[in-house]
Amino acid sequence: MKILAMDTSAKAAGVCLLDETKILAEYSANLGLTHSQTIMPMCEHLLSQSRISPEEIDYFAVSNGPGSFTGLRIGIAAVKGMAYAAGKPCVAVSTLDALAYNAVDFSGTVCCVMDARCKQVYNALYDVQPGTIIKRTPDRAISLEEIGSELKMEKNPVILVGDGADLCYNEYQGLLTGLVLSGAANRYQRASSVGLAALEKIRKGETISAAELTPEYLRLPQAQRELMKKRRENP
Repeated sequence: MKILAMDTSAKAAGVCLLDETKILAEYSANLGLTHSQTIMPMCEHLLSQSRISPEEIDYFAVSNGPGSFTGLRIGIAAVKGMAYAAGKPCVAVSTLDALAYNAVDFSGTVCCVMDARCKQVYNALYDVQPGTIIKRTPDRAISLEEIGSELKMEKNPVILVGDGADLCYNEYQGLLTGLVLSGAANRYQRASSVGLAALEKIRKGETISAAELTPEYLRLPQAQRELMKKRRENP
């Protein structure tokens, strides 16, 4: 079984090829270029170097949110197109669930945080022992103050993972004991973690068709939120 996994949910973009036992190849870029410029060339090069055609892929996996609205649409559109053309199923993976796999060797609470701006983060908490991940909260958009209050109640060590990890660490450093900032290599979104999370969903039979693959934003786009605010202020 071969899985092609992709992540375009934040500034970094990546694609990975893996099977049931190992990561076969992975490319990642965090160059400030748009994902529309980087993701398909990376995908094409990865398959070429691996000597594998899209038709040989058994499952196509992608992070479907939360994350950048434009980024998610680019990755999902790419995966939908490849999966539809190859006639293969898809796996939709929560970006936060994938991030938890970055810290799968940690023992304690994994706090996955993505910068959602406006003093908010996209967040989920996980109880992790080496090789075991148990999701404790749903994906949510939550304020820095709220997540800080929750983390103060933690009795286990807490590791921060995600592109909002630095933001939270700077906010809570000195206020929380047992707080760890994940290393740079495992801090940001990775396509290999999307693939590992997808592998678990495949084992549970949680696959969908290309047509069913859609983004999960958690909150409305900023332009729509601002429009609703103006309508409330000027009925």
